[in-house]
Amino acid sequence: MDPITSISLFIIVGVILFLFVFTYFIPVGLFITAYFSGVKVKIVKDLIGMRLRKVPPTVIVRSLITATKAGLKMELSMLEAHYLAGGNVIKVVNALISASKANLDLSFERAAAIDLAGRDVLEAVKMSVLPKVIESPMVAAVAKDGIQLKATARITVRANIERLVGGAGEQTIVARVGEGIVSTIGSSASHKAVLENPDSISKVVLAKGLDAGTAFEILSIDIADVDVGTNIGAILQADQAEADLKVARAKAEERRAAAVAKEQEMKAEVEKMRAKVVEAEAEIPKAIAEAFKSGNLGVMDYYNLKNIQADTEMRTSISKPDSKKEQS
Repeated sequence: MDPITSISLFIIVGVILFLFVFTYFIPVGLFITAYFSGVKVKIVKDLIGMRLRKVPPTVIVRSLITATKAGLKMELSMLEAHYLAGGNVIKVVNALISASKANLDLSFERAAAIDLAGRDVLEAVKMSVLPKVIESPMVAAVAKDGIQLKATARITVRANIERLVGGAGEQTIVARVGEGIVSTIGSSASHKAVLENPDSISKVVLAKGLDAGTAFEILSIDIADVDVGTNIGAILQADQAEADLKVARAKAEERRAAAVAKEQEMKAEVEKMRAKVVEAEAEIPKAIAEAFKSGNLGVMDYYNLKNIQADTEMRTSISKPDSKKEQS
């Protein structure tokens, strides 16, 4: 290759690399755009400095141009600091512009704090202007007459910018409203009163100040639907009756077992008495034999005794009613 051609090629490559590095560290087009937009940007301190600090100049400068054209006074260092802190510069600037057009009092410091807290500051500003409707899940509650009611509510909320940092979210609002619906229905004397006037639920719940400590302001609570569920009172009464029946059966079984045990005990006592009678009757022949031996009882006396015994048994049998006659 010709030495002159090699030198020319080397110069061309060098010029291209220089232009690439130059345009990377010094975005001339962005500088010109900022200049004609009325935004003062220094090449070395701002543009090159942002490149060295690994901050994209396009995001910062274009956000500053947008804010300036919207009539907001903002410093380049503020946007750069928010970006380095991990914030979303574009959303913060758009939120400030929206708040300014809606006459909302929102400073850059508060908007940056809301953004760094993890909330969508632009969405919050939009919600402050246009309220959001949250539909609660179906809530089941039982009135004092034992009838279950199932209700759903639509909650209209507006973002409270002052409480966005540290305030509770939508889930807390939904949970509090559900709790209020349950307590209101539970304190109602009859489910018919709730069905006739469902607005009474929303009025009572709304008066409790459920948005305290949250990032929202509740504008209204509307009962969307109320349905009649099961008769919980009747079910509980039936369960109680079943439980009482089981207890009564258990007590009756206990008394029956006690009666059976008592009967068995009486039978045992009777058997003991019979055994004693048999034992006593077994002693009679011995006593008669002993009387014969000792001469205290003669043969004629014994025959007279047997005659008297036979006569007694005959009289006893005659005095008893005939079993056949009783059966007839």
